[in-house]
Amino acid sequence: MKRKASAVWTGGLKDGKGQLTSDSGVLKETQYSFNTRFEDGVGTNPEELIAAAHAGCFSMALSKILGLEEIVGKIETSATVTMEPVDGAPTITNIHLDTTITAEGADSAKVVECAEKAKAGCPISKVLAATEITMEAKHVG
Repeated sequence: MKRKASAVWTGGLKDGKGQLTSDSGVLKETQYSFNTRFEDGVGTNPEELIAAAHAGCFSMALSKILGLEEIVGKIETSATVTMEPVDGAPTITNIHLDTTITAEGADSAKVVECAEKAKAGCPISKVLAATEITMEAKHVG
């Protein structure tokens, strides 16, 4: 399985504008800019998309792990991505997952144990550990 998204950026860093598009069509020329990334502009930004991806992936992984324990319920997760300067460069320094699991009759300790397994094992958690990033770069005159 492969999923693809693309970005187009036009202009300089602070005055430029970008668009994000995903092959699924969920994102279609979705606007992002310096303002939406570092200030309070209207649009999305890469860190918000990472947060959404992590919350969604974690919730699905937790659902699987809970299911193995025959625990079924509702999982509500938010992810907060913190970006701050490190050595003068914007750096993601933390991602905090906040999850609430509603599952009547389930053992709380078992639910928390399952959540820890999901946090460590979901594919987005693993990719954020960044084992390898590959790239092909081309310059067109």
